Amino acid sequence: MKHFYKETEPVAKILRKIWNDESGQDIAEYAVMLAVILVIVVGTIRLIGSNANNVFSNVGSSLQ
Repeated sequence: MKHFYKETEPVAKILRKIWNDESGQDIAEYAVMLAVILVIVVGTIRLIGSNANNVFSNVGSSLQ
């Protein structure tokens, strides 16, 4: 049994190191911020796009 404990000890250290490492949280925060920004940008583009389409349609109809 003593030999088994020595083999798993490095794994426990690695898991503790990963758990206490806070640099991964920064990556997750940036990913969430990027997702929110993309949703806002895509929503704005869709809104502006539909409004611009209506304006061009009205201008095209009045020119004919």
